[in-house]
Amino acid sequence: MLRRIIAGTAVAGALTLGVAGAAGAAASSSGTNTSTPTANPSAKVCGRLANIEARVQKFEAKVNARIPKAEAREAKLRSEGHTALANRIAARITMAQNRESKINARLSTIEAKCGTSSTGTSGSSS
Repeated sequence: MLRRIIAGTAVAGALTLGVAGAAGAAASSSGTNTSTPTANPSAKVCGRLANIEARVQKFEAKVNARIPKAEAREAKLRSEGHTALANRIAARITMAQNRESKINARLSTIEAKCGTSSTGTSGSSS
């Protein structure tokens, strides 16, 4: 599970740094640019959007496959009286769900700026 959390953090970081890095590169390449660099991501970021969406979908599929198992384990531990461990598992579940929602929000922002629509990344697990 720790590897999945790290992978989610890496995806979120890639989304964040991809937009910020492209904006920084656009700002430094043209000193007289009057438009806001963060308002329009570069063509490179928009070109990578399909790959980013695929990575997000892959992450979501893994998270959605693991959460029911973790919730079942949490319920079992609570019924056996191991509330401390159950609380830690519940915190990890919440953290993974929060990470997923942040990633989806960042992806939606990039899609909106690039002028593309989502391919069903938010909440779909097929």
